[in-house]
Amino acid sequence: MASDDTGNPESYSYANAGVDIAAGNALVRAIGPLAKSTARPGADADLGGFGGFFDPRAAGYKDPLLVAGNDGVGTKVKLAIDHDRHDAIGIDLVAMCVNDLIVQGAEPLFFLDYFATGKLDNGVAERVVAGIADGCKLAGCALIGGETAEMPGMYAAGDYDLAGFCVGAVERGEQLTGDRVAEGNVLLGLASSGVHSNGYSLVRRLAADKGWKMDRPALFDQDRLLIDYLIEPTRIYVKTLLPLVRAGRINALAHITGGGLLENVPRVLPEGLHAWISADAWPQSRLMAFLQAQGNIEPQEMARTFNCGIGMVLAVSPDEVAGVTRDLQAAGETVYEIGAIEKGPRGCTVAGAPGSWSARAAWDATHTA
Repeated sequence: MASDDTGNPESYSYANAGVDIAAGNALVRAIGPLAKSTARPGADADLGGFGGFFDPRAAGYKDPLLVAGNDGVGTKVKLAIDHDRHDAIGIDLVAMCVNDLIVQGAEPLFFLDYFATGKLDNGVAERVVAGIADGCKLAGCALIGGETAEMPGMYAAGDYDLAGFCVGAVERGEQLTGDRVAEGNVLLGLASSGVHSNGYSLVRRLAADKGWKMDRPALFDQDRLLIDYLIEPTRIYVKTLLPLVRAGRINALAHITGGGLLENVPRVLPEGLHAWISADAWPQSRLMAFLQAQGNIEPQEMARTFNCGIGMVLAVSPDEVAGVTRDLQAAGETVYEIGAIEKGPRGCTVAGAPGSWSARAAWDATHTA
């Protein structure tokens, strides 16, 4: 048994094992106002209990189906840690969850977060949670609780990880399941804000191998730092899409995350229907062109790795295209008509002409579900 200098047995405590309960309590007190700022009908957003309550009737629902989802932000967290960019990574966390709910027709109602680290740094943790609160306000959901875990020995100094959990609701019969998608539906794409939260293992590998100077202006834009482009938070599409979903004007939605356009669009298609997408239908962003050139990435690989500038895909009936486009543009979205639904094996094909996405010849990439 260990002893102190007097020869008496050492008295162990949680603190000398590396866990600071006082720091955790101080963090809860500090982030209480952040959670309170996200309050909405149905939630009072108070922290400190063993759980959080939500009243669907107070939120205006009569016969709701609940939809739940959870997600993280992958190795984008490491980019935030390495470059002291903790303020917006919480928006990514919320976005990855709430965008997955709206594609099922559900309004995000409440959110809980999980923040895990080796040693709690309240300054960093507060910045992260402030970003989570910002994301919740952008999505219209309440931050009603979460968990902060201090686990010495599990994480390197300064490292942390995030997970989020969100519950939404949709009135029975109004949920989006893909069963309304039909041959002839038009595919609309909503512009992404950047890489969003998928593909960062490749981004970080390129950064290391190519020696990118993150704190200097991007090669393709002398007015903005490269790190600012790469850390740009995932766009939250909830508030612009929800009115159209509730009005029955959208047949299906696909959130473009890991797997890119190729693998996410088929997830909302019935058997016997195929999505055809033209890579020539929208301009390749300078950031995506930079990533492709730096990695000498084939167009087919781009289509299954990154969102390629499209963060959300809508399937709409032909007679709704003009109106939906107009309303989304008025709400601040950038909208492109990118393809159509045809008969064929359930899946997606992305195709481009010579020169599209730096291709030397015409190309296509197909994924069948």
